[in-house]
Amino acid sequence: MLRYVLTRFAIWIPSVLVVMMAVYAMAFYGAGDPIKLIFLRAPGDVAYNPQRIEAIRESAGLNKPFIEQFGLYIWNLLHGQFGNSLTSGRSVWAMVSAAAPVSFQLALCSIILTTVVAIPLGMIAALNQNSRVDYTILGTALFLWAIPAYVAGPLLMVALIVLLPMIKVPYGWGGVFDVRIILPLIVLSFQPIALIVRQTRAAVIEVLSEDFVRTARAKGVPEIVVALKHILRPVLTPIVTQLGLIMITIVNGAIFVELVFGLPGLGRLTVQALTNSDYPVILAITLIGSFLVMVSNLLVDVLYPLLDPRANDSRRSR
Repeated sequence: MLRYVLTRFAIWIPSVLVVMMAVYAMAFYGAGDPIKLIFLRAPGDVAYNPQRIEAIRESAGLNKPFIEQFGLYIWNLLHGQFGNSLTSGRSVWAMVSAAAPVSFQLALCSIILTTVVAIPLGMIAALNQNSRVDYTILGTALFLWAIPAYVAGPLLMVALIVLLPMIKVPYGWGGVFDVRIILPLIVLSFQPIALIVRQTRAAVIEVLSEDFVRTARAKGVPEIVVALKHILRPVLTPIVTQLGLIMITIVNGAIFVELVFGLPGLGRLTVQALTNSDYPVILAITLIGSFLVMVSNLLVDVLYPLLDPRANDSRRSR
């Protein structure tokens, strides 16, 4: 297992380097000069001084060619230095370490909510295939899938304020046990729940035609035992795979959710960094996002042998 994990890390490193180079190239060649933006936001005289701009650009190392800048950033990164923000001057590590726990807690709660809600609903829909229950669950899932987070968030907030005026506006962060997390958590889980419901329904319908399910029913095994013992276990393998891929959807959705609900997480920090063309912050968030996706996929691979022993046998035979 250790060899397998190290191999995955070895594959992940060049992939992350390519992603970071692409992001750095977009920030380098894209519109927006961070040094000029600093001057435009400065109080008083906004007419910039070309000599002063060039001096600041040289001190920040932004006057060097693209490859040299990117290589220097990677070298500093290998020494544990994320650099400083170009706009605020604060340590990037301090900014990211303050925002990351909020996003990680929100993502973990979203995964738990998705698992607890979507898998039972998908099984109920499949076990009642082509009935009103099935159509209702499937239609609701399609409806939720069609609503992006940046639409669902403001609409639910307005509806909550109009219909339940006694409830405080869910804005800001107070931890995972704060009631203000309920609405952003629901909005962030809309599309993952819809995806897992459909995935579970399709997988259960496929397993229902297997011989071992028909044999268990022919022996008079109670339906609840058949569902939990004989149907759920083989279905979990593709669902866990999908949950690993959903992490990307949650990371992307967190940008809008954190912005709408005023959560001080990586999503809001991403928007601020993109607006200010703050390269060090953008690259640090990209690195953390890539690491998060890699770890989630690695956990999925580690869980495979526990869910399906045939996956472990296949891995040993390679």
